[in-house]
Amino acid sequence: MIPHLKLAPQIKSTSVIYGCSRIWRKRSKEKYSSCGGWSIGSPHPPGPKFLLLQGHLELGSGLGRSNSWTCCPCISQKSPLQTIGEEQTQNPYTELLVLKAHHDIVRFLVQLDEYRFASAGDDGIVVVWNAQTGEKLLELNGHTQKITAIITFPSLEVCEEKNQLILTASADRTVIVWDCDTGRQVQKVSCFQSTVKCLIVLQRLDIWLSGGNDLCVWNRKLDLLCKTSHLSDTGISALIEIPKNCVVAAVGKELIIFRLVTPTGESVEWDILEIKRLLDHQDNILSLVNINDLSFVTGSHVGEMIIWNILDWTVQARECNFWDPSPQVDTQQEIKLCQKPNDISIHHFTWDEENVFAAVGRGLYVYNLQMKRVIACQKTAHDSSVLHIAKLPNRQLISCSEDGSVRIWELREKQQLAAEPVPTGFFNMWGFGRVNKQASQPVKKQQENATPCSLELIGDLIGHSSSVEMFLYFEDHGLVTCSADHLIILWKNGERESGLRSLKLFQKLEENGDLHLAV
Repeated sequence: MIPHLKLAPQIKSTSVIYGCSRIWRKRSKEKYSSCGGWSIGSPHPPGPKFLLLQGHLELGSGLGRSNSWTCCPCISQKSPLQTIGEEQTQNPYTELLVLKAHHDIVRFLVQLDEYRFASAGDDGIVVVWNAQTGEKLLELNGHTQKITAIITFPSLEVCEEKNQLILTASADRTVIVWDCDTGRQVQKVSCFQSTVKCLIVLQRLDIWLSGGNDLCVWNRKLDLLCKTSHLSDTGISALIEIPKNCVVAAVGKELIIFRLVTPTGESVEWDILEIKRLLDHQDNILSLVNINDLSFVTGSHVGEMIIWNILDWTVQARECNFWDPSPQVDTQQEIKLCQKPNDISIHHFTWDEENVFAAVGRGLYVYNLQMKRVIACQKTAHDSSVLHIAKLPNRQLISCSEDGSVRIWELREKQQLAAEPVPTGFFNMWGFGRVNKQASQPVKKQQENATPCSLELIGDLIGHSSSVEMFLYFEDHGLVTCSADHLIILWKNGERESGLRSLKLFQKLEENGDLHLAV
């Protein structure tokens, strides 16, 4: 189990921190915060070394030695969690910038453009950052309670003004529109009867929708165009846009299809009509996303995944397994003690052209759309629930968890001889379903049930000391993570950053006339 490093404000520049599978700290007046409690004295602790330069943590080598170090373990070592060696040769993120501006849990990150992003959380503050330098650009204050949703509202291409807007909803029952170029509060709506839990922008119609106990439709000027009646006390948990001027709302365990009626020659009023209710889920829907032009996918609290046709709203595929907690003599041995209802909740999806990637409890599952089956899984990818995942280039996947870890995976094809039998079905692979173990089972059947691919751990990012809520990926500027420890970390490609620093140094020397090239 790899512990997590909590950077303390007392850390001085050029301090050296050793360790990856263990976090080491120098016993001196400059204390390094970590977790755990036992210490050993070692002339040179093993593992990678980190050089901290003005809040900048770099993975290096040969940075020096110390005669007195403290090792801080995090959690019991008894864990089925897959680990990785200290030499993470395929992990590019060897430098980091620690960004602090929030005073409570940071829950949301949203990308504004190629070099800026915004963060928001339970302190009600929105902060705009430079993703390249980590510079704090703007701080937006206006909400009195925690922020519950954030989304960008780009300008139309035909508009002359190209100002970028942000919409934020809060538990104070308000929505504020911000100009993220100037930090100006454009307008504030405070007529909501409940907390807005989700926001969605329909760019084509230049409108936005707010979801709480009802569904409201607004224009760019924040005029209320139309709204539904009261839907549920629990409120709308997720919204997506689908064709034919329709939206899908997740309300408890139901999906409700709404159609927007736009103004025409006969009517100048907007309207929103309920078209259909889909009742196929058995428990509350936690995740709802579009995966392509033909389908969208939903995931529930009890591990149900349903793929829907985006045009006629029929079920294209279903993968589910319900854990029956009632004791049964013949199956009790196959029920894992660690299995709990929240261990099978589907918190997040991501996708590519071929697969849907699901964050299911503590595990990761890869579902192939054409084969309609799971082709790879990591049953225990993290020690706690996986909260957010994203697909990267080169068949890579990033996940973050309540356990404070951020991990990088690579989807690889297994060799034919390495195929292993697994139970059929989607979430039977958690180990709490019955498995046919008869010796007479044909080898061909075992090969059919085998997962043809695997998820291999290639990177483990240590930095946060509490739950990592989500992250953003910038192709040129690295990875941004936010956490319940109130921190944001900007992870950098060490090789790239080193090259940029060297280039800047040579340019500076050349400008000063200090660079003499031998001919």
